[in-house]
Amino acid sequence: MAAIDWNRELKRLLKQYKGRKHPLDYRNRYQLLVMVILSAQDSDRHINAVAPTFFATFPNMQALAKANDDALLKALAGVRNARQKAGWLRGLATAVKQDRNIPKSMDELTALPGIGRKSANVILREIGAPAEGIMVDLHVVRVAPRLGIAIATDAKKLEEQLMEVIDRKLWSDVGMALSYLGRETCRPKNPQHDECVLSHVCAYCKARH
Repeated sequence: MAAIDWNRELKRLLKQYKGRKHPLDYRNRYQLLVMVILSAQDSDRHINAVAPTFFATFPNMQALAKANDDALLKALAGVRNARQKAGWLRGLATAVKQDRNIPKSMDELTALPGIGRKSANVILREIGAPAEGIMVDLHVVRVAPRLGIAIATDAKKLEEQLMEVIDRKLWSDVGMALSYLGRETCRPKNPQHDECVLSHVCAYCKARH
């Protein structure tokens, strides 16, 4: 049996989700950076709902740098792990100081509080910077092994495996495309095989037919 050419097959998925931005409803790089941090272990929908009030109080990095604990915690009421995230935001603002100083590389982004590789990959994609990895969120952790592209269940290892298989020119968009497939079609329960553009090469689908 011939090996699957994932670079060719994944172009079907990239075409389906071409141009789709991240579900976080940000308006600029500062908002993107803050919202990515806030969305950790919380839902994008919830952070989108919280964001307008937060950014009315802290419209830019300079305002965030001047924030005290009480004001930050009040603005983050209801956000999961709010106290920890408030600490990350204070550290972020202290390090970056102004919106124009927001980093544009993996190493610089992951050096900031609250930013791991997943978050950095999201930010690099959304600002149009060159990809330095593949975004792996909880949906990609489920979908990629199901398809059979990679086998790891750990996000870091899974990203490494995907980077070995997938051409670098596809890195920027493929993680987000796999994430949307997981959000909309390849759900944890009752995945919609008939609606999936990759069902013909999907190991999970083949095992059930």
